[in-house]
Amino acid sequence: MPIDKYLLAAPKAELHVHLEGAIRPETLLKLAERNNRELPVKTVAEAQKWFAFRDFPHFVEVYVSISRCLQTSEDYELVVYEFAETMAQQHVRYAEVTFSACFHGIIKGITFDTYFGGLTRGRERARRDFGVEINWIFDIVRDAAKGYGDSKRADYTVKVAVEGMQNGVIGIGLGGYETGFPPQWFKPWFEQARAAGLHSVPHAGEVSGPESVWGAIRELGAERIGHGVRSIEDPALIDYLAENQIPLEVSPTSNIRLGIYPDYKHHPLPQLLAAGIPLTINSDDPPLFNTTLNTEIGLLHSAFQLDVASINQLLLNGIRHSFLTPERKQVLLAEFESEFDRLKETLS
Repeated sequence: MPIDKYLLAAPKAELHVHLEGAIRPETLLKLAERNNRELPVKTVAEAQKWFAFRDFPHFVEVYVSISRCLQTSEDYELVVYEFAETMAQQHVRYAEVTFSACFHGIIKGITFDTYFGGLTRGRERARRDFGVEINWIFDIVRDAAKGYGDSKRADYTVKVAVEGMQNGVIGIGLGGYETGFPPQWFKPWFEQARAAGLHSVPHAGEVSGPESVWGAIRELGAERIGHGVRSIEDPALIDYLAENQIPLEVSPTSNIRLGIYPDYKHHPLPQLLAAGIPLTINSDDPPLFNTTLNTEIGLLHSAFQLDVASINQLLLNGIRHSFLTPERKQVLLAEFESEFDRLKETLS
C-alpha cells in the first residue's frame, strides 16, 4: 500500500469544522427548493463554482445563504446525518463540530427545540449508523460584542450552549471576522460559559496577528486555538504555546484560500510543529474551500514532507486534544494505534 492510500485509510478525528460550511451542494439545492429559498445557483456545478472562495465578504454571503436554507428540524437532522456519512467515508471516528446557534435562533427566528432537536437526532443516528461520535461547539459571532452592535446574540449563544450540555454541547467558540473584534470584548460571555463547565475554543491568530492569540489565552482562557497560525510571528508566544501545550487547530487549505499565506511552501506548519506546539489538522469549511479532511491529511506528506510516524502523531492529537473524557480518549487512542499498526504492515 502506498503512503497516500495509507493516509486515506487511517483513522482520524476532526476538531475544527463548521456544520453550516460542510453542507453538500446537492443537499443545499434540495433544501432551498423545499423551503422556498432563493439561491443564485440552480445546479450542483453552479453551486460548486459559487462556493469557491473569492474574498471574506463573498464567503459570508455564501455562508449566510446556506444557513437560511435550514428551516425545519428535519433539515438540521439531515445535514448532520450527511456530515457524519462524509466523515465515515474518510474514516473519521470523532468530530467536534462548530455551529452558529445565534444565527439560527436570533437572526432566523428558529426555535431552539427545532434546530437542536434536529442536531440531536442527527447526532444519535450518526453514532448508530456510522459509528461517528459528534459533539458541538456553539460559537459566538464576533459582531455581538459589548460596545459594538448588540449583545443579544452572545447572550443567546451562551444560554443555549449551557442548555445543550446534556446533549453534546461541550464548548463555546468565537467565529467570524477577527479584524476589529478583539477577544477581550467577549470576556464576560466566556466567563459565564466556562463557569457552567463549557470549554473555551475561540478562533484567533488567522486574519489577525499574535495579539489575537494572546487575547484569546489571557482574556478567554482558551484551551485550544482555532487556527492560530500567525503565532509564528511572535517568538514569545511560540514559547508560551509550547511550554503550556496549548493546541492549535490548523487548517492549511483554509489559510491559503483566505490569503493568509500564498501557498503551502510559505505555511508555518513545519515551524510550529518543530517548536513543540501540539497541532491538529482540520478541514474548516470543506466544500467552501474545495477540500476534505483526507486532502488536508494528505498534504502533510505531499506538501509538508512529513513521514508516517509524524503524521500518525498528528492524527492521535485529534483525540489527545479533544474534549472527550479521559476514559474515552484512552479507548480511541488504543483503537487508533492498533489500526496504525495493522495498516503499516501493508505499506510499500
